[in-house]
Amino acid sequence: MSENETMQKEEIFSKVLRAGRRTYFFDVRATKADDYYLTITESKKFTNDDGSFFYKKHKIYLYKEDFEGFEATLREMTHFIINEKGEEVISERHQKDFKKEYDTDNDKKTSSSETSTGDFTDVSFDDI
Repeated sequence: MSENETMQKEEIFSKVLRAGRRTYFFDVRATKADDYYLTITESKKFTNDDGSFFYKKHKIYLYKEDFEGFEATLREMTHFIINEKGEEVISERHQKDFKKEYDTDNDKKTSSSETSTGDFTDVSFDDI
C-alpha cells in the first residue's frame, strides 16, 4: 500500500472545533482489522518569549466498545456542570473586559516597601 493510500485510509472522517487558543480534532481512523475508532486531540497554542509559538497536544483513543459508557458519562458530567453553574462562563479570563489585577490597579497600589525605602529587597513578611 502506498503512503498516499495509507493517509487516505487514516483520515476517514474528521471534524475540527476551535475554542479560543485550544483546538479539538475529532478523527475517525481504522484499525489494522479495518474497524473504526475515534481519536480526540486537544491542541493548545503557546507563545515563546521571542514571539514564536508552539503547540502542546493531548490525544485520547476511543474504541467502539467504550462509546456507550463514554457518552453516558460525558453527558452526565456536562449536565451536572450546567445544572450546578449554568451555561454562562464565569471565569474572569473568559470575559471580554478581563484585565489582570496588576494592569488595572497598578497606579493605585503602592507597597509599603516602595513608600518607605524604595528598595525591593526590603520585604515585610506581614505583607505576604
